[in-house]
Amino acid sequence: MRELARLLNARPPAPPVAALQWVSLAQLVEPLRADAIVVDQAVAAARLDGGAPAVAGFLNATLRRFVREREALLAQARRAQSARWNFPDWWIAQLRAEYPQDWQPILAAGNAPPPMTLRVNRRRADVDDYLARLAQAGRGARRIGPQALVLDEPCAVDALPGWAEGHVSVQDAGAQLAAPLLDPQPGERVLDACAGPGGKTTHLLELADCHVTALDVGEDRLRPVRENLARLGFAATVLAGDARRPDGWWDGVPFDRILVDAPCTASGIVRRHPDIRWLRRRGDLATLSRQQSEILGALWPLLRPGGKLIYATCSVFRAEGESVIDHFLAAQPQAGRLELSWRFDADLPERVSQLLPVAKPGRNHDGFYYALLERRP
Repeated sequence: MRELARLLNARPPAPPVAALQWVSLAQLVEPLRADAIVVDQAVAAARLDGGAPAVAGFLNATLRRFVREREALLAQARRAQSARWNFPDWWIAQLRAEYPQDWQPILAAGNAPPPMTLRVNRRRADVDDYLARLAQAGRGARRIGPQALVLDEPCAVDALPGWAEGHVSVQDAGAQLAAPLLDPQPGERVLDACAGPGGKTTHLLELADCHVTALDVGEDRLRPVRENLARLGFAATVLAGDARRPDGWWDGVPFDRILVDAPCTASGIVRRHPDIRWLRRRGDLATLSRQQSEILGALWPLLRPGGKLIYATCSVFRAEGESVIDHFLAAQPQAGRLELSWRFDADLPERVSQLLPVAKPGRNHDGFYYALLERRP
């Protein structure tokens, strides 16, 4: 719709008018013999909202022009990369530069329907047993990881066997790597920074009897963390605070392990949040990478010598992943990077760093970046 509007408009209209125009164009793309009704209702809606006669006239003129020239305008619009891929031009250019061989599959995955992936709580249920319970409930699923099951068809969570009892959570297969890659051990102090909504917090507690501190900026982010902890039957210290300013919340006792799931563009999970691609701007990469570096630098002193920190983002852009880690390692002589590997389904173990989004049977996950760091004595 953006490209069609660009072709129709001499200059961009006010946002409310643009929204009405886009909605109308979306209904007019397919010729359903209701063109006149759509145009008439759009013009009437503009007038009802107190729009000036010029606004109604603008909509009437541009929409009627589209109806007259529909095939030619659609053909012209579809030649634009942004229309073909349904992504902003800057986003496409960034991916082409960073992934010359993979940019098209990444964009295709971003437009694919996201799977509903479950994480079985091994404290409450066996994975194979839960798979059988799903089959008994008439829900097909397949196993794609140690605790991960992908449903054949999404469903409401309260329709899942044992949901209320904490037998299972909803978490993408790519996100399910964070906690096991950090590998928490019994009795350790573990910080989950930027913890909301609590998927990784609870996963850490499923893996080990450790002492987890879940940190996020405010109660609106922490409320789902508390709810997930209660449903799964776990306890953790839940704190509101800024990860970049530990003096406001840290008790001074070092952590054995830290999980930094840093704020990012969310470019790796865009199929779950399609609006993200149009809300982000190229300048957000610099802003967010600076914030990610600040969080990493502020939390590093909280890690004991010999402790481990995993840095994660749900992004595919290098500026939020490898570049952040490269700059951090160059500035921190005590930091060493450890190699990560993971076995996807029946495949051989493979090295994990930048995990690209994939949408195909047996391998369906979002995009994530992971780096595991160790603080040397």
